[in-house]
Amino acid sequence: MTGIGVGLLLHTQTGTGHLLQTGIGAGLLLQLGLGALAVVSALLAAPSLRSRAGGILCTLIAVTGFATGLAALLGATGGLLIPIALPMDPLLLAPDRLGGLFMLIVSGVGILVSLYSMGSTRGPDASRTAWVAMPVFLVGMQLVPAATDSVSFLLAWEIMTLGSTVLLLADHASRATVASAGIWYSAMSQLSFFFILAGFAVLAAASGGTSFTNLQAIEPGSWAANVAFVLFLLGFGGKAELVPLHVWVPRVLPEAPSHVSAAMSGAMVKIGVYGGLLVCVRLLPDGPAWWGIAIMLVGGASALYGILQASVSSDLKVLLAYSTTENMGLVFLGLGASMLLRGYDAQAAADAALVAALLLAVSHAAFKSTLFLGAGAIIHATGERNLDRLGGLGARMPVTAAAFGIASLGAAAIPITSGFVAEWMLLQSLIHGGRLDGAVVSVAASVAMPLAVAVIALTAGLALLTFVKAYGIAFLARPRSSAAADAREVSPLMQLALVLGALFVLALGLLPGPVAALVAHTVSPSPTAAVQAVGLGGVSLPGIGAVLDPIMLVILSALVAIPVIVSIIVSARRHPHRTIDLPWGGGGSRARPRMQYTATSYAEPLVRVFDDVLKPSRDVQVTHVAESRYLVERVQVEQRVSDVFETRLYRPVLNLFQRYGIVVRHVANGSIHRYLSYSFVALLIVLIVVSL
Repeated sequence: MTGIGVGLLLHTQTGTGHLLQTGIGAGLLLQLGLGALAVVSALLAAPSLRSRAGGILCTLIAVTGFATGLAALLGATGGLLIPIALPMDPLLLAPDRLGGLFMLIVSGVGILVSLYSMGSTRGPDASRTAWVAMPVFLVGMQLVPAATDSVSFLLAWEIMTLGSTVLLLADHASRATVASAGIWYSAMSQLSFFFILAGFAVLAAASGGTSFTNLQAIEPGSWAANVAFVLFLLGFGGKAELVPLHVWVPRVLPEAPSHVSAAMSGAMVKIGVYGGLLVCVRLLPDGPAWWGIAIMLVGGASALYGILQASVSSDLKVLLAYSTTENMGLVFLGLGASMLLRGYDAQAAADAALVAALLLAVSHAAFKSTLFLGAGAIIHATGERNLDRLGGLGARMPVTAAAFGIASLGAAAIPITSGFVAEWMLLQSLIHGGRLDGAVVSVAASVAMPLAVAVIALTAGLALLTFVKAYGIAFLARPRSSAAADAREVSPLMQLALVLGALFVLALGLLPGPVAALVAHTVSPSPTAAVQAVGLGGVSLPGIGAVLDPIMLVILSALVAIPVIVSIIVSARRHPHRTIDLPWGGGGSRARPRMQYTATSYAEPLVRVFDDVLKPSRDVQVTHVAESRYLVERVQVEQRVSDVFETRLYRPVLNLFQRYGIVVRHVANGSIHRYLSYSFVALLIVLIVVSL
């Protein structure tokens, strides 16, 4: 089929099923139309109207994607057929249940980001380039999970990458560091794309087709499948921020506008997760045991390294960026555990681990997008992202403080939040999966499961420390700068986005049962046997005998807390509070902000404990009193924790390429005689090879 056109792929059914199937294709087509309209609006609208028009259209794109993804998740079929002017099959966009789930994730984050961006970018700040790129980015992320063949998948992937790159570089003229971040992001994105392209090429050559149906015919243990698996792990792992391909993260997410950082961390990295699930669950299921072990190793290393870097960072956005690496590491840890357990016939534990990985992805989208939007609100109000210069924002920005606090609880996996439910389910699957009996083949799983439990326990403790530091120092401590002391709450639209994100974190934590049961339908052949909803919103894992009911936890906590609260109130009324200003200023009544913990000093014990891993550099400058060797006027200590993988792995490689470029520059010096000599030598080599 040739020519350029668009058609709806419909199945001949009647009734509600027919409407749902028609809705899939119509929803995809409507997203493309709204995306084109948003681009035209950004190009033609006046600066005073650009943010409002672009934000409304981007919100409509996300809402349409949400409805389309929900229909696919509920089992509707159908799609969008796009004929192309090339001698190949037309492109087909038809999301299945798994694709529908990730469309829901992307579109949910897109709604929050679109609302927030309308309030944060106004007037002269409404960049035409950024508002052109935003709908391209959102539509690209929606199309990747809807692709049914490798060509449309790669095309949508590049659309997503192009939109995110332009959004990142929109502020390059005002900040020099943006250009450097853009170079790192472009290089790592194209490296990921190369690995993914190579993986699809290997499978297509072995299967004789590019559609996912053809690729599923590959034997999982064959050489083609093994080579493709390694390539896909590198490609999708780079987009999902897995170590050691994560080096773009601490550069890009802090430099991007905060709503773009939220979209990248909350939605775009999930496309890397979707790619991993597409390969391991759809295209190449039942892979050998070493696939699961490899994914678990990479995921565990990413989780530990990411949270270590986050725990010692004093830059709020860098902290959140590294925390994303930790979260994605846990997602892949669950995916690898599921593959390993399924290979040893521990089906119940394998299903629970896979559903836990998906719940981790869903919950991360909620709390991490809210955290990045909260960081953006802090920067918008203070111009600061260094925790050492913040403080006192809880009283000055109450809505932001509440939303950021709830999202921080989710990131630290505290009960009644989304993060706790997902990590609880992952721990249950690992604990019960480690009880495999007897066979020699289960030794690997029996060793891997306890180690994975230890990794999760350590990351959970470090995550708690990290977000206690972030929230306590930014919102509860005393202001350490005039900007923090003069901070005011952000605009209503920005507050609305923060509140919606925080509410979703609580909703998923309080009512996980229906969500988990729905998610189970995307990956489990017997979803009701894997996960069930119980009680008012609790979740049950029938195969391993585990039950969690958050509502009952809340009730029990209230029963314990109410008597304590009542006793405190009664005691306060009997003994009214009196403020006493002690003559000598003791008891903290006159403590200055600089006497409190900073983010750097709070994390100093961790830096010392993990000194061999973090490799910090310290610079101490001592200023003596004039004409004295013993009296000190000032001591200045500066400590920097760099990314070990960047300094020890990437920098040497880049330096090698730079030296190679210098040598090549001398070879290509512009001399026509030298170029003719090169051509003559090359011709001789070709003639010799042909003659042989």
